Amino acid sequence: MSKVVRASLPPQSMLHGIKQPDDFLDCYRCETTVDVDQAANRAMDFPMWVTWLMKIRNIVVTPFGLRTDLGEGETIGFFPIVQRNDTEIILGFDDKHLDFRISILTDGHHAYGATWVRRHNRLGRMYLAAIIPFHVVIMRNAIGRIE
Repeated sequence: MSKVVRASLPPQSMLHGIKQPDDFLDCYRCETTVDVDQAANRAMDFPMWVTWLMKIRNIVVTPFGLRTDLGEGETIGFFPIVQRNDTEIILGFDDKHLDFRISILTDGHHAYGATWVRRHNRLGRMYLAAIIPFHVVIMRNAIGRIE
């Protein structure tokens, strides 16, 4: 696994076009020379424990009316592709409690994995607070799988 460090969102990221001051955003970086498609596929090839966490999440959120189907169309890992260009793939979905995006971006020397969340209500704030510890471990490991 490559060394993963916390990083600033690269200025060329498409996430800059949607981020507002109150939104959650974090970003991690590792060294790599792979292209964005390889980077995204490696990052989103989650281990079994993450798959099980997603299944538990779906069971827990169903009574609250949150989405358990994460969309149609082309996906990488669990998540639908929302946008892409030659160096960045944006995955994610919108729900009533929050909107969520993952950016995988490469620049020829580094791969970046950023997560953006816009919370819509109290449920969104509580949900994000509950998953942050898992999110940090999952994203750091995901970016570390890119070499």
